[in-house]
Amino acid sequence: MLDVTVIEDPEAAAVSLDPIRARLLAELATEPASAAMLAGKVGLPRQKVNYHLKALERHGLIELAGERRKGNVTERLMRATAASYVISPAALPAVQPDPDRFRDQLSARWLLALGARLVRDVGELITGAAKARKRLATYALDGQVRFASAADRAAFAQELTAGVSALIRKYDAPGAEGGRDHRIVVALHPTVKAPTVKAPAAEGPAAEGPAAEGPAVEDRPIPELPQ
Repeated sequence: MLDVTVIEDPEAAAVSLDPIRARLLAELATEPASAAMLAGKVGLPRQKVNYHLKALERHGLIELAGERRKGNVTERLMRATAASYVISPAALPAVQPDPDRFRDQLSARWLLALGARLVRDVGELITGAAKARKRLATYALDGQVRFASAADRAAFAQELTAGVSALIRKYDAPGAEGGRDHRIVVALHPTVKAPTVKAPAAEGPAAEGPAAEGPAVEDRPIPELPQ
């Protein structure tokens, strides 16, 4: 079983988004099971579960893990092909984000478009590498930093831009015979806070205000970065 896989086919994406089939996928990502075993967990007849399993198998989201004999019946034990799934923008080709339509380093929506393209491109590369039975050379860096102020964040972004740009200039070899182009994406965004539900007061009317915290959003202006 893969840790994560990318769904590129529109029909497979639609199948995975069905609530019942999504529940079956979650169960089969934990351990292999038959239609009869799953029927009790999801509260559906075995025949109905089997119908959904066939749809998931047809689109490569689950696979046969083995068989077992139970009385006069041979049960097929199915398992998910991955522990988690990501739907590629390629599943919606007519409306997938295009970062080249506009470029704005300070735009969260441009960052989202870059992330969507990353999912699409890496998904295609994984598919191609698997078909060619070759390893895919990738690298990722993930970290977290707490800035004391918006000015510090802007200064960090400026230094990061200068440093990465210097590395690009140093190693870029556009005329190298046999070389291969690589894309570099560096992202910086506030850490998303987990919702915190406030406990209701023991007596009296409910307290005013939201029941939970949302994503971190600052109302302070962000200093512009050099383009």
